[in-house]
Amino acid sequence: MAPEVLQQFAVGGGLPVTKMQDPKEKFYHHFQEEVISLQEQIDNVSSISQVGGERQDAIDHILAGISNLSNEVADASDYVPSYDQRNYAQAVKALTDKLNETTAKLAPRSRFQFKPRGASSAITSTTNDPAAPKIDPRLIVGASLADPLPPSRGGPVTAPATQAATETDTDGLGDLPNFPKNYNEEMARPSATKVRKPSFSTAKDIAIFGQDGLHIILPSSASRATSSGRLTDLKGCVVDMSIALSGHTSFANLALKNVERSLIVAGNVAGPAHITGVSDSIIVVSARQVRIHECRNVDIYLHCSSHPIIEDCSNMRFAPLPPSFDTTEDPTKNQWDQVDDFKWLKSEPSPNWSILPEEKRLAEEIWTKVVPGERGKDLHDILKAVGVQK
Repeated sequence: MAPEVLQQFAVGGGLPVTKMQDPKEKFYHHFQEEVISLQEQIDNVSSISQVGGERQDAIDHILAGISNLSNEVADASDYVPSYDQRNYAQAVKALTDKLNETTAKLAPRSRFQFKPRGASSAITSTTNDPAAPKIDPRLIVGASLADPLPPSRGGPVTAPATQAATETDTDGLGDLPNFPKNYNEEMARPSATKVRKPSFSTAKDIAIFGQDGLHIILPSSASRATSSGRLTDLKGCVVDMSIALSGHTSFANLALKNVERSLIVAGNVAGPAHITGVSDSIIVVSARQVRIHECRNVDIYLHCSSHPIIEDCSNMRFAPLPPSFDTTEDPTKNQWDQVDDFKWLKSEPSPNWSILPEEKRLAEEIWTKVVPGERGKDLHDILKAVGVQK
């Protein structure tokens, strides 16, 4: 569905028309964002209380969003090809069907019901029984809000009645288009605050990259996205994943790469943690294996079930996990101070790492009050309190 360039050169200017200037491309991205938003709203309907009509208000809001999206598809018919219009119309109808199914499942059912005797009785019973699940009339195809586009404007073509009666009744729409949400783009948007709490509720893994000067806190909704964790190209950030990855919740594996002047509270890792190209930072992590490459001036508060390994590193300081860190690992099996330097083959201790003296370790109050975001403390205050100057 990705649009192509409309013409080779802009009229009168002689400059190529880029995809960012193409209205089809702009509409595609807008439509994509709206579908993702509506999908999430539909998924959250069941968690909204019915008290005070809150759930119905949410359903009405979704209906209005679907209606607006349908109208926007119609308005875009001047520059969107017919094939794309049909795809858009099918996606709108699929959203309508999904909301229809969700509301039907949530509708209260009568405790006692008589079984209808025949097909006609079943239809009558479903239609007239006040206790039967009611489908919002605005969702019924043919109602104004759920109407698909007419064929003349790119909508689906309806088969003649005689043909439809002889063919098998199948749903040709398939699943709702899966538009992955770009959480990094969302975090990078300008805001009055430096705090970001990306849900990662639709993601399978956590990938944070290309961020500068943000306090990123993963909420509990991110605990499902634990197939892997990747933090790349971060500068002057605080990333706190301890809420989402605490107790029995853990990443399968973790990779940190190209991180500068940052505090990373990485949480639990069931497998290996690879740390590469980190400088002037503090890391908190619990993992089965830890391999550290090309890092310098890094303090690591660590639980590791095996010997941590460093290569091409300098001024690395190690300490055990802070007491407040929530992990199920046995502290007596922590080998945080049994570091192997693979690039130091001499018998004397490696000069590239040392144990962080107890008097220089961060106080528990900093971990429990300052790092989570104490009232009145901003990103700069947190980095200053932990000794990382932005």
